[in-house]
Amino acid sequence: MFLPTTPQELRTLGWDALDVILVTGDSYIDSPFIGAAVIGKVLHAAGYRVGIIAQPDISTASDITRLGEPRLFWGVTGGSVDSMVANYTALKKKRRQDDYTPGGANDRRPDRAVIAYANLIRRHFKNTAPIVLGGIEASLRRVAHYDFWDDKIRGSILLDAKADYLIYGMGERPVVELVAALGGAADPKRVSSLCYAAPEPPEGYLQLPSLEAVRADKAAFTQMFHAFYHNTDPLTARGLCQPHGARWLVQNPPAPTETQAELDAVYALDFERAQHPYYEAQGPARALDTIRFSISTHRGCYGECNFCAIAVHEGRTVRWRSPDSIAAEAEALTRHPHFKGYLQDVGGPTANMYGYECDKKLARGVCEKKRCTYPGVCPLMKVDHRPQTALLKRLRRLPGIKKIFVASGIRYDLILEDETGGEDYLRELVSHHVSGQMKVAPEHTEAHVLSLMGKPGPQSLIEFKNRFDRLSREAGKPQFLTYYLIAAHPGCSEADMARVQRFASQKLKIHPEQVQVFTPTPSTYSTLMYYTEMDPFSGEPVFVEKNLARKARQKAIVTG
Repeated sequence: MFLPTTPQELRTLGWDALDVILVTGDSYIDSPFIGAAVIGKVLHAAGYRVGIIAQPDISTASDITRLGEPRLFWGVTGGSVDSMVANYTALKKKRRQDDYTPGGANDRRPDRAVIAYANLIRRHFKNTAPIVLGGIEASLRRVAHYDFWDDKIRGSILLDAKADYLIYGMGERPVVELVAALGGAADPKRVSSLCYAAPEPPEGYLQLPSLEAVRADKAAFTQMFHAFYHNTDPLTARGLCQPHGARWLVQNPPAPTETQAELDAVYALDFERAQHPYYEAQGPARALDTIRFSISTHRGCYGECNFCAIAVHEGRTVRWRSPDSIAAEAEALTRHPHFKGYLQDVGGPTANMYGYECDKKLARGVCEKKRCTYPGVCPLMKVDHRPQTALLKRLRRLPGIKKIFVASGIRYDLILEDETGGEDYLRELVSHHVSGQMKVAPEHTEAHVLSLMGKPGPQSLIEFKNRFDRLSREAGKPQFLTYYLIAAHPGCSEADMARVQRFASQKLKIHPEQVQVFTPTPSTYSTLMYYTEMDPFSGEPVFVEKNLARKARQKAIVTG
C-alpha cells in the first residue's frame, strides 16, 4: 500500500489522525531506494500511522496543513540528494531538471529544503509536535560545515532549522527508538544517532572546537573535521558536542550497524515501486526509470574516497543482505505488472563490495590511521567476489529474468586483488551483466591528484582494461569501458587535465565524455581541502582552482 498523502486516504483508512507526518523534497515514490518511503514503511510496520507530504509549496498553507498535525513528530528530509546539489551544478548554474519531481522540471524543491520545510511547519503550526530532521542533507550538515554555495562555514542545520532533533546516517533503528521514546517510553535524548541542542554539554562527550573558533581559524576547522570523521564508527565512536554561541550541539554516538536480519526485514516490506497516484497525475518521475526494477544488495563502503560522503552517511563497514532476501525480492519483481524481464541494477554504493569484510573491523571497529583500500588494498581485507558471483548466477536462473545489469560501478582494484574469485567474477559480468559498456571511475590519472582523492594509481586501471578486453573477446562480445573523471579537484591544474587527456587518448584509446567538475559537498575531506587549501593529512599547501570559468576550462580540456 501507499502511505496516505491526502485527507481522502485518511478517511478511507479510518484514521482520524496521524502519529507521524514525513515531509520530503522528493516526490512520494514508494521504493526501497527512497529514504522517506523506507522510514515511513518501517514506522508503519512498527504499528504507527504515518503520512507523507511531498514537495509542499512553501508559499502557502495548503500542502503542509492538509493532513493536520501529527501526534508524535514531524519528519523532515530534503530528499535523496542535498537540495543545493539538486538545484545547482558545480559551476553554480541552476539545474533545469529534477529526476525526483513529477514531470521532471526543477521547480518544486526549495534551496536548503530542510530549513525551508521546518520553517513552513513552524509558521502554520504553533507549539506543534517535535520536528525531526533526517536524510542526507541533514546528516552531512549536522555539525559546523563548509558550504560551497555560501562560501562560508555554516553551523549545524539542526539549529538553523530550529528543529528539535536530527537523526543522522541510516535511520531505521534510531527512528523506531525515537518514536517510542516520544510516545513516553524513554528519554528521547538517549537515542543513538541523534543530535539535539542543549544548554550544557553531556558528561564524557568529546568537545569539538566551537562554531566561532572554526569560522575564525582554518586549522581549528581541520582539527574539528578529523575528530568528527573519526567518531563515526559504532564500535569506537564517542559522543560529540560543539558550542554554537550559548547553546551546544550534541551528537550521540552512532547506532550499531544493522544486522543482516534487520536489513532483510527492511527490504521485505511491501513497496509499490511506483509514484503515488496523487503525484503521478502531475507527471512521471524520471528516477523510477532506474530504481523501479533495481535491487540494493548492501550498504556502506570501505573505499573512503575523499570526495565521497558515503562513508560518513552510510558507514565505513559494509553489511549485506542474505542471498535468500535478494532472491525473494527479485522473484517479487518478476510478478510486477510492468516488469519486462530486466533488472536494471543489482548492487550498492559499489557493486563488488558484497559478501566480505575485514574481521578485525567487525570486531574492533575501523582503523583510525589507515584505510581498507588506499594506498593499496589492506591484506586484512580478504577480498572475495565468490558470494556475489554465486548470487548473480542464482538470480539469472529465476523464471522471468531475461537480463541482469550491474550498473552501480565497480572497484577494479578489488577485482585485481582477488586472486581466487576476481577473474570468475569479471567473466560473469562480461558474459551476462554488461550491455555493451561497463562503467568504472578512475576519477583521474595523475598520481598527486589521485593521492588527494584517496584513489589507486593508473597502473591498476590499465591492468583491468586489458583483462576486461580479453574476457570480452573470449565471450565474443564487442564491449568497452566508460570512465568517470573529475576535473578541478583540489590539487588539479589545467596542465594535469591536459595529461589526463593524453593518457585517455594514448592508453585508453578513448575521448572521455563523462567528466564532472568537482562539487564541494559538506562533510568530505576533499571539501575540507577545497576550503582550507591544505592537505589535512600532511599540512602541506594544495593548489585549489576556485574560479568558475577556469574550472569549466579544466573539464573542456578533456571533453573538448
